[in-house]
Amino acid sequence: MTALPSLRAPSPHPSPYAAGPDPDPDPDPDPDPDPGRRLRGLGIGWRPELAAFIAGRTDLSFVEVIAETLGTHGPLPTGLDRLVEAGVPVVPHGVGLGLGGAEPLQPTRVAHLAALADRLRAPLVSEHVAFVRAGGLEAGHLLAVPRTRDALNVLVANVRAVSAQLPVPLALEHPAALLRWDDADFGEAEFLAELAERTDALLLLDLANLHADRVNHGVDPDRFLQALPWERIAYIHVAGGVIRDGLYHDTHTHPVTREVLDLVRETTDRHPDPLAIMLERDGRYPSVDELSGELDAIATMAGYAS
Repeated sequence: MTALPSLRAPSPHPSPYAAGPDPDPDPDPDPDPDPGRRLRGLGIGWRPELAAFIAGRTDLSFVEVIAETLGTHGPLPTGLDRLVEAGVPVVPHGVGLGLGGAEPLQPTRVAHLAALADRLRAPLVSEHVAFVRAGGLEAGHLLAVPRTRDALNVLVANVRAVSAQLPVPLALEHPAALLRWDDADFGEAEFLAELAERTDALLLLDLANLHADRVNHGVDPDRFLQALPWERIAYIHVAGGVIRDGLYHDTHTHPVTREVLDLVRETTDRHPDPLAIMLERDGRYPSVDELSGELDAIATMAGYAS
């Protein structure tokens, strides 16, 4: 989930990500051969405005909810409470940890995400490979980190620290960005693959963000998908967007484009055993028929259509 309309150009000053030598690896003596398969089927982002729509669908296997919109005490929102009681997998999706930031993690945010995982009986939680604050200022957006060795070391340390406090696995999503940092040491997918390898984290593949990076930065989707460690993909995001002033904006308020649906099909062709996939929608909600049509199109492309 990304919205970055106010991103500034990178600063010419030295990077704040210098973190010394790589953290010592923490090898797993008995790795899971398929650690990512904790979700199956078709899902959607749960929003209060969509509660009735979601309750009326019989083909949804899981939902995702923005972690920062929920408390750890008191009643759950109407509709979401029934899904939890019915045993439907609910994934808390964080947007505020700032795993890519050079500043220390905020313990209350980590504790909140861990408590939500328990409360929702979540099979996993997810967050972003991004930073959201610096120098005491909140950006209000998910900001892409430099694809450098120093930035990777910061992410590795933060992801390990968070994972140690979570009761379930953590999946990491790559955000879209309108601007890029210079002097990258890694390609996009190679950066994610090494991050997952060094932290034992899962990955959340966002095909709308991949399309945005193709339009805005010339990222090759075929090369990106080929370089991913597919055994670590927990689930997939699909969302709509729009081109403004020559740049693609991942808005979550517009219909899913044909280009993103084609990426769903390409992903299915690469991984014949269908991966869990979901639609994100965060505003300008369409009619029931339109929203149903979007979900049906995603299900067809992903190999879940009956």
